[in-house]
Amino acid sequence: MESNPRDYGEQCRFDAFCKKVLRNEARAYLRNMKRQREREAFFSDLSQTELDKLCVVDCYPSDSIVFSSHGYDLHIDNELVAEAFSALPQTEQSILILHCTLDLADGEIGNLVGMSRSAVQRHRTRALQELREALSALMPKGG
Repeated sequence: MESNPRDYGEQCRFDAFCKKVLRNEARAYLRNMKRQREREAFFSDLSQTELDKLCVVDCYPSDSIVFSSHGYDLHIDNELVAEAFSALPQTEQSILILHCTLDLADGEIGNLVGMSRSAVQRHRTRALQELREALSALMPKGG
């Protein structure tokens, strides 16, 4: 069986076409790999602020301490703050819970608790001052 010269020419053109496609595909692959290397960074090369952006902290209901008043809950994550808050009298806890969770004015809190607006204001400022003092006693100097 003889090969036809015309078939040989077509075979050479097809071979050249296949080589060109493979060469272009290899160039595209190398170009994409270079682009990917330029965009990627090792974790060891990142600064601490960049690493902090990648950090995710899971929050579970069991991680916080819950204080309730008048059907509203105040979740406190910090154990020291929760301990200082639990040392407050019940009325002051209720006033702070309503103030922090609902952002109510003193008069509205007074209507719920059964006090005057000025009494709610005194209790709230006293409770906040007690919390500040208790927490500042627990904080290290300069912190």
